[in-house]
Amino acid sequence: MGWFWADSTPSAAVAPHPMPASASAAPPPGCPMHKPAGDAAATAPPPSIITKPTNSAQACPYVPPTADQKTQQVQPAEPSAGSPSYISKLNPLNYMPKSISNQRDHDEQSVDLPLSREASTIPRGDGQGTWEYPSPQQMYNAMLRKGYTDTPAEHVESMVAVHNFLNEGAWQEIVEWEKRFSAGLKRGWEVCRRGEENAGVFAEMMARKDAIAGNGETRDPSLVRFMGRPSELTPKARMLQVMGWLYPSKYETEPPFDRHDWFVRRVHPDGTEREKRYVIDYYSAPEDESTGEPVFYLDVRPAVDGPLDAAERVVRWGGDVWWRASGGSVREELAKLKK
Repeated sequence: MGWFWADSTPSAAVAPHPMPASASAAPPPGCPMHKPAGDAAATAPPPSIITKPTNSAQACPYVPPTADQKTQQVQPAEPSAGSPSYISKLNPLNYMPKSISNQRDHDEQSVDLPLSREASTIPRGDGQGTWEYPSPQQMYNAMLRKGYTDTPAEHVESMVAVHNFLNEGAWQEIVEWEKRFSAGLKRGWEVCRRGEENAGVFAEMMARKDAIAGNGETRDPSLVRFMGRPSELTPKARMLQVMGWLYPSKYETEPPFDRHDWFVRRVHPDGTEREKRYVIDYYSAPEDESTGEPVFYLDVRPAVDGPLDAAERVVRWGGDVWWRASGGSVREELAKLKK
């Protein structure tokens, strides 16, 4: 669900990205931009042409090699130095083709699709504005290029709207993680120990205090690059599937329909930077009975690439558990009454 383009001047940002109301806006079981294309049917090579021997029909067609031929060694063909590899043709920021046509190129397209591209609210890691989403026409052309020739063109615009909506939600979750931990693990605990319900407000308050005291300016994170890995379940997603098998009444859920890794540039208050990987699992849920709209769940968290990453996940989870188990909300109310 995270296909962006970075090959043209970004347009004016449009935010927020509303969720389309049509129930038909639900994406296919997996984000088609990151699923491997269907295996093409193997084409058998043409049969070799066997010519008649010039001798009689009884002549043996095998001709033994000469002595000179026996001594000759067959050298393997060297790859052409001028032929680029497939990887070199991909955009290193998103591992997608560097150029996808933004015009109607296929006869099977039944309706005209918009050509305009929408700017996201997600800052690019190189500082050049924000990432851009593909136009519906680009999305359709890319899907055909990946082998999804049965995609109804009239549904692509709704699919793009869902695609953009989910990515905006994923980025907001990443921003919340960065607000808690970009200033260090100790600051993260000070924020998280007040529970999820108060963490956002407290993080903003502490950031303003630091700015007033001159302890360093808090800079927003930015997205450096990303990659889709829909066929690879994360350890957490795999564990949830096992728990659903053991305790179906409590944990049973469908596996995520997509998985992304987003590489984010974190800027610490002292100006130092660190590239941090986030993992995103995309889950679909039954439609909302009252509105009929599709429902999605995103599980966004830092990838455990080291002890600090694991500690951040434990601190955020443990802080909220501590707040609720120790009656933090009750203590807050009592403290207000005493004032």
